[in-house]
Amino acid sequence: MTKQIRLNAFAMNCVAHQSPGLWTHPRDRTIDYNRLPYWLDLARVLERGRFDGLFLADVLGVYDVYGNSPDAALRNAAQTPANEPLMLIPAMAAVTQNLGFGVTSNLSFEPPYPFARRMSTLDHLTEGRVGWNVVTGYLDSAARGAGKDRQTAHDDRYEIADEYMELVYKLWEGSWEDGAVLRDRARGIFADPSKVHRIAHEGANYRLNAIHLSEPSPQRTPVLYQAGTSPRGRQFAAQHAECVFMSGPSAKIIGPRVAAIRALAKEIGRDPSEILMFSMMTIILGRTEAEAKTKYADYRRHIAPEGALALMSGWMGIDFSGYDLEQEVRHVQNDAGRTALDNVTRADPNRVWTVREVVEHVGIGGAGPVVVGTPEKVADDIEAWFEQTDVDGLNVAFATSPGDFEDIADMLVPELTRRGRYKREYARGTLREKLFGAGRARLTEQHPAARYRPHIARAAE
Repeated sequence: MTKQIRLNAFAMNCVAHQSPGLWTHPRDRTIDYNRLPYWLDLARVLERGRFDGLFLADVLGVYDVYGNSPDAALRNAAQTPANEPLMLIPAMAAVTQNLGFGVTSNLSFEPPYPFARRMSTLDHLTEGRVGWNVVTGYLDSAARGAGKDRQTAHDDRYEIADEYMELVYKLWEGSWEDGAVLRDRARGIFADPSKVHRIAHEGANYRLNAIHLSEPSPQRTPVLYQAGTSPRGRQFAAQHAECVFMSGPSAKIIGPRVAAIRALAKEIGRDPSEILMFSMMTIILGRTEAEAKTKYADYRRHIAPEGALALMSGWMGIDFSGYDLEQEVRHVQNDAGRTALDNVTRADPNRVWTVREVVEHVGIGGAGPVVVGTPEKVADDIEAWFEQTDVDGLNVAFATSPGDFEDIADMLVPELTRRGRYKREYARGTLREKLFGAGRARLTEQHPAARYRPHIARAAE
């Protein structure tokens, strides 16, 4: 059976997300990121294109590694300013019926008790269409904003994250039993107290003694996304993730990362097919090849190199302000994000990147490939990408929004549908059911969260 192509739109509650400078293009509307009409229009476009979801990135802290200053990020709106992403979701859910929402939240600075309630609330309000992109952060500026001198060491962040996941699993899966909520008006009983359990947790990083404040939501645990592909990040993904987002400039880099996570999942007893892999890609479409190339050239004239350098410096933990543009980018070990630096240093040993080449690459669409052409040509390229990488879907970045997504909905989706590579209609149910099949509103019994369900926990005692 031919694998169907899944599409997430990749955006952030800011101006310049992955294409620094493109906010100046007359086709782009992200300058209105702080007004609801922009987001409501985007949600409607994505649902028209039957996108599986809107994947909302987020970052706490400012990109101040470049020149040891936030000035470049502020001048170029390079993911600065950035508003809270979770607050967008109820409004967009109200104007859609099927679109999913994968929202990024940094567990390093979110106490698990109120965060678990916030996600349960979103799952209720969206009728089960929410997912959580689990991240641990990579900017020292975020740590300073939370009262720390610097962020926790890279691998230590994942050790803390493992305990955090255990705690939110206990709240989402173990605090309220199935059948605890009665809503019995005749007897005046809303919930059966004997089926609501206090969670007592004493760990290395967290203490908690409380019941979960929300009644069980449609999915209980939101769909779990994860975006780290460092060795420790892959281990975390294999343990917890249902969807993994990865970025890289070529199939030669993405393919081995996909295979590595699937192998790790199999080693620990999870079905590798239970983890969907999404890679980043930017798509520039035209009715003719000439039109597409002209559009791409026009976009490139709006790239802000300083903004790209600010993003690169933050992603990689390297201050590029003192680098010559022709200087080779070499690997250094630090506590920033590992994947972005590996992409241009170690992931493909046959490719040497200069700073100029990285700036040109990052300028449109960030760290993923850019595919330019007619719907037929782009569909060919996407099918080849799927064959070479074994991914399950794309996180589609943009140069201009919502215009590039309108092009995908109106030009590319009909072509992929004609080829039998794209769904003709949304599946019914929650986001998890749309992704994994009917009757799958909740995590499977094989997922580590399931062990905290009361009936399983009692059986294990």
